[in-house]
Amino acid sequence: MEENYIRYQMSRWILYSLLLILAWGIGLFMLLYIPVRRHVIRRDFRTRQLYVTPDSIVYKVTRPVPFPCFGALKKKKYVLLHSVADIVVEQGYLQSLFGIYSIRIEYAGLTRPASDDVKIQGIADPRAFRKAVLMHIGRMKMESFNRQVSNSDLSSFGPGNPPSSWFSPSRSLRNDSIPPGQLILQKLEEVSSSVKRVQTLMEEQHCQTSEP
Repeated sequence: MEENYIRYQMSRWILYSLLLILAWGIGLFMLLYIPVRRHVIRRDFRTRQLYVTPDSIVYKVTRPVPFPCFGALKKKKYVLLHSVADIVVEQGYLQSLFGIYSIRIEYAGLTRPASDDVKIQGIADPRAFRKAVLMHIGRMKMESFNRQVSNSDLSSFGPGNPPSSWFSPSRSLRNDSIPPGQLILQKLEEVSSSVKRVQTLMEEQHCQTSEP
């Protein structure tokens, strides 16, 4: 998108220059500044970095000053994902002629003017970026919900409801440490002993009834 973005920015610059020529004549100096302006825009575009981390959106750019001989301005901005309301994909009329898109990061729960939103132009695939950000936000919300559920479950074990009343730790630990084959044999032995006890009780009752 570099060449399209440069052509888009230069078209805007030339239009403004022509308008200012008709107004005050300042546009003539802007037309003479076109080669320097092109160099500044190209360096600005090539130094941009935009990526998503597990908890934030990071945007870094090294922007040359209007006269590159005086150095450059480094800018690094972090936007926490929990403060993002939405990623808005925008495209104006002039941008559509060059295939340029812009994204605007809206903040959640804050009464800020639209000018405070982070706006970035020249994104090659803005919808993929928006999808990636929303997926990260959804995963963060799910993890937060799971933590709340686990904390509420732990808080339900109060003094009157000890964990031992919900399950038998000794039995569960014992069963988890036994292989499946031995566990089946153990269950069969328990059933066999239960049957033998029932048979013994029946024999005792039969002897008691036949004794008179």
